[in-house]
Amino acid sequence: MKKTWKKHLAALLLAAPIGFASASGGGHYEHVELNHGDQVSLQRGAQIFVNYCLSCHSASAMRYNRLRDIGLSEDEIKKNLMFTTDKVGNVMQAHMSPADAKKWFGAAPPDLTLIARSKGTDYLYAYLRGFYQDPTRPTGWNNVVFDKVGMPHALWEQQGIQAVKLDNKGMPVMKDDGHGGHVPDLYWVSTGSMTRMTKSGNVVTTEYDNYARDLVNFLSYMGEPAQLERKRIGYGVLIFLLAIMLPLAYFLKKEYWKDVH
Repeated sequence: MKKTWKKHLAALLLAAPIGFASASGGGHYEHVELNHGDQVSLQRGAQIFVNYCLSCHSASAMRYNRLRDIGLSEDEIKKNLMFTTDKVGNVMQAHMSPADAKKWFGAAPPDLTLIARSKGTDYLYAYLRGFYQDPTRPTGWNNVVFDKVGMPHALWEQQGIQAVKLDNKGMPVMKDDGHGGHVPDLYWVSTGSMTRMTKSGNVVTTEYDNYARDLVNFLSYMGEPAQLERKRIGYGVLIFLLAIMLPLAYFLKKEYWKDVH
């Protein structure tokens, strides 16, 4: 019995890193800094999600009325973000039916409610910036972090169009990703409405990078809408414990042990 218990414990310990790798996307990607307290970023991300993602992808565990938590009024939600229902308490369902999606793309697009928790925010940020033209694919697009992706690049007008460099034999040129792997070496075919680059210190970003970050910020928030309230409650509990309970415990300890010492 004791040996069996130890075997189960060992199996759980071995499985933990595997689960963590799965949740983080299973690769090395540029880290993206998110701020769930930035309501402007979350609102912009919600707008991007509704306008460009909700056509194919549902968020079946996310209700429209939870958007009030990021500073939107019920009227703003109904007027600007609700196109498939007139009830603010309904969940976010895709415009496209799963049957049509499977027919057109070969598989139904996944639900995105928990995509940030399952894939990791760094993965999503790299994915949104990693599309490139690939005439061998049915949609005409591929992705550096998801080879042979079935999804077309919904945000190509904002980002612009990238393509992979070819050698003199017509084969894709690969480059070191900095982590022992290789990714396609891309170049710009044409710029988009948000390709303009800005520099902050030594970091060069585009408007599209910030656009993608806002979308990832919202996807991360959507995976746990209560996290903002949970954090606020957590800070309140810590302040209560440190400011009230700790002094009480200290004086109680002194009173209890005064006759012993």
